[in-house]
Amino acid sequence: MSDEVEKAQEAAKLAADGSPPTIFDKIISGEWSSDKLYEDDKCMAFRDVNPQAPTHFLVIPKNRDGLTQLSLAREDQKELLGHLMYVAQDLGKKECPEGFRLIVNDGKDGAQSVYHLHLHVMGGRQLSWPPG
Repeated sequence: MSDEVEKAQEAAKLAADGSPPTIFDKIISGEWSSDKLYEDDKCMAFRDVNPQAPTHFLVIPKNRDGLTQLSLAREDQKELLGHLMYVAQDLGKKECPEGFRLIVNDGKDGAQSVYHLHLHVMGGRQLSWPPG
């Protein structure tokens, strides 16, 4: 079992919207620094601290509001979800003009290690298939 899967299994035990602030909450608040690529009133994008490809960044909502997992998204969050996808593709085209992959890990079996919705954008090389 990989370290990331083990981290995800541990994180799943603690996951809840009312849990303590995540690393992403600390980045949003400015408590922790990041290599920020983009920010607006709804979301933020920054480079992953443990990149799995030459280009690897995350797009996150600034207000968690129950979005700890994609599978927990509510109907009233559809506009935000679309905005996250739009920002991911806009930055993806700029950062990886030859193509990129968008990944959302959801829950324990999806190897989600931080329970604050986040989109991984990865590229900068030929990615293999199938993943995982």
